[in-house]
Amino acid sequence: MTDPVIAIVMLGLFIFMVMLGFPIAFTLIAMGLGFGYYAYYDVERMQNIFDNRIFDLFVQNTFSVMSNDVLVAVPLFLFMGYVVERANIVNRLFFSIQLAARNLPGSMAVAALFTCTIFATASGIIGAVVTLMGMLALPAMLKAGYDEKLATGVICAGGCLGILIPPSIMLIVYSAIANLSPLRLYAAALFPGMMLSAFYMIYVVGRCTLNPSLAPKPKEEDIPPLPEILWALLTSFVPLAVLITSVLGAILMGLATPAEAAGVGAFGGLTLAVIYRSLSWERLKQAVYLTAKTSAMVCWLFVGSWTFASVFSYLGGHDLVRELVLSLDLSTVGFLVLAQTIIFLLGWPLEWTEIIIIFVPIFLPMLDTFNVDPLFFGILVALNLQTSFLTPPMAMAAYYLKGVAPPYIKLMDIFRGIMPYLVIIIFAMVLLYNFPGIALWLPVYFFG
Repeated sequence: MTDPVIAIVMLGLFIFMVMLGFPIAFTLIAMGLGFGYYAYYDVERMQNIFDNRIFDLFVQNTFSVMSNDVLVAVPLFLFMGYVVERANIVNRLFFSIQLAARNLPGSMAVAALFTCTIFATASGIIGAVVTLMGMLALPAMLKAGYDEKLATGVICAGGCLGILIPPSIMLIVYSAIANLSPLRLYAAALFPGMMLSAFYMIYVVGRCTLNPSLAPKPKEEDIPPLPEILWALLTSFVPLAVLITSVLGAILMGLATPAEAAGVGAFGGLTLAVIYRSLSWERLKQAVYLTAKTSAMVCWLFVGSWTFASVFSYLGGHDLVRELVLSLDLSTVGFLVLAQTIIFLLGWPLEWTEIIIIFVPIFLPMLDTFNVDPLFFGILVALNLQTSFLTPPMAMAAYYLKGVAPPYIKLMDIFRGIMPYLVIIIFAMVLLYNFPGIALWLPVYFFG
């Protein structure tokens, strides 16, 4: 076999191993080291079995990850999100927004989506958002008589907004891979993220208006007096909104780097938890442990992906794919449709981490050829990657929710509830392509 064919075999074997359930990061490292040993094998230079350049490359990649300034923001944003989650701040937020939106059709579902949007800006941890809202909002909606598919679909779709809405961990990963400013990516993602959230809410209100039986209105005796509602909003929504606005505002205004703003956000989350008297020593330990665990996973993913991608490129894999795409003689629109379709289909068996780290870099070198702005491409990918958590059979958001849902909620019902939101995501991508200013106006306004 030629080297490019071996590169394709390497890629196919990686997908097969991941689908068997092997850890992604260490599968990447094993594939990179194994095939890299073959790629860099030099009989004349070799003095012993460990005298192979793949080991030097692996060490260099590990050091590069450790010294990457952009990745410093990852554990800080994660800690901010885990503190907000563990300190029961989101519980207060959902309760207050639910009361404020009581007159809307499907008010609880709208409140769940709004809470997911706010929590996404404070966290960006998809599993945490879906699980927490599954324990908090799902029982409340089911008790109120909401349709099971509507209730579960809302939580799964809303929980995945953290992929797109800053401070998204995915955007930090993409910025490091594409060598882009995370500040510009955050600015570019803000409007599309809010737009997608608004589309979800419009769909829920419209559907519940046409079919009120899906979401019964709250009983008058269950609604507290207006002063109590205002007080709930003042003590839950306002403090968290000020914290999030301060963090994102400092980033977009250029007053702080993402790492500095994340540090302020983590401190602010701790402060809110202390004010609410909801942060115990046990919860703090859990937040620190989960932050360290997730940060280590992200860092090892980078080490493995850079090693894997280096070997894949050295064997000629990137060149083979590039020549294949160029031979199709595609227009810019054709290239974008092809790239996004492949990413969408990959979302069926794979999660966003594999897609963004392994497959997106294959397309990045072609962007100049097709005159595509990598910033715009990144936001399209971020929109598209919502589907990696929502598309069966993988649909990790559905499995997160199933883990905390009542036993009578079937996985197929959750899948059916998710389907309308996949259509909304595709519509949002078409809209973004036709009106790229939705993503590009804000970074141009702030950064020129």
